[in-house]
Amino acid sequence: MDNDNRFVTGLDVGTENVRAVIASVNKDGQLAIVGYNEGKSAGMRKGIPANLAGPAGAIDKMLGDAERMGGYDVRNATVSINGSTVISTHTEGMIAVGAVEHEIDIEDLSRVEDVAVTGRIPPNRDVLDVIPLEYALDGQGGIKDPLGMAGARLEMRACVVSALTPNCENLKKATATADVRADRLVPTAVAAAKAVLNERQKENGVAVIDLGAATTSIAVYEEGDLQYVGVVPAGSNNITNDLAIVLAIDPELAEEIKIRFVTGDFDSDKSPAIKVGKNNERTFDRKEVEEVVKARLDEIFSEVRKKLKAARYDQRLPEGIILVGGGAKMRDIDLFAKKSLEAAVKIGYPVGLDGVADAVQKPEFATAVGLAILAAEATDYESKSPKKSKKSNSGNKKPNFLKKIFSKF
Repeated sequence: MDNDNRFVTGLDVGTENVRAVIASVNKDGQLAIVGYNEGKSAGMRKGIPANLAGPAGAIDKMLGDAERMGGYDVRNATVSINGSTVISTHTEGMIAVGAVEHEIDIEDLSRVEDVAVTGRIPPNRDVLDVIPLEYALDGQGGIKDPLGMAGARLEMRACVVSALTPNCENLKKATATADVRADRLVPTAVAAAKAVLNERQKENGVAVIDLGAATTSIAVYEEGDLQYVGVVPAGSNNITNDLAIVLAIDPELAEEIKIRFVTGDFDSDKSPAIKVGKNNERTFDRKEVEEVVKARLDEIFSEVRKKLKAARYDQRLPEGIILVGGGAKMRDIDLFAKKSLEAAVKIGYPVGLDGVADAVQKPEFATAVGLAILAAEATDYESKSPKKSKKSNSGNKKPNFLKKIFSKF
């Protein structure tokens, strides 16, 4: 393995599963997947840590095989964050920068970003990212990059993504307990978008929906930038649990029925009976099963549509919707989503990767792959070599805006 390569890790900590992707990054920025793994999660409730020991144990156990595959000890990772407390807020800021002939510099950009955030985001929330949507110089708007331009007054519209501080700190503590420092926390749908979207889609208007086990996350892009983030506190596990209750069966059998026999088109021409089990065969009424699944899917996608309407993006996405996450494995789920959301829908897969990429080109790995890509693009992480000792760390402080501005330009 080339010792000049840097190594990055994406760690997706979900309610039901935890996944990791380890990649090497060459001098040209190309990612090659060298290690990956997934395992059962623990101690998480609707995307939020319910205790520290559960997620830490799950992360440590899952990372072992990924580290052995990649020949690299993971000490740092870009980590997913989820839960209904993850939101986006549109803000504005304005500063005076001096005389008319003053050229906008990095310090000016940092100051106007600070003004746009300070006092507008409650003190009990951590800022995860600040996305400049538009700048204006002396009243002239529509500027994407004012660096080097001349003007006396600088304004900025921004999309600020934040989450409750206790949730952020507890997630960082959970990863630190597993000897992994969380360099950055990224909402799941935002990370997945990095792996499955191209620039044309983000420019024209597109949404990524991450249908997870306990939550359904939404990220909307337009004009090349993130415009909205929201989370519905329900996911594919709710379908499984509903089946288990109605059919009086264990969740494992309910999951098998959901994956093997239910399709999103709810075709009435199929056999009326569902038979599972070899040695102890059991028969279930297909109509009853489909009614249970359809009711829960209706509820989930109805809530998704409400959020899109609130963000003013319902039926306003030319590139449609990309479905990712473990729930996207359900057969023909895209057909159901298309009818429910009245938009073009397709399943998203991570693309443009080298190494053992085939193994992670799945909807459920989109978030972990996106996290690794974001880690590779960051400019403030160390260049690492294989098999270095781990160091525990309790996590990060709130974002350093000046450092982030430098990384953008």
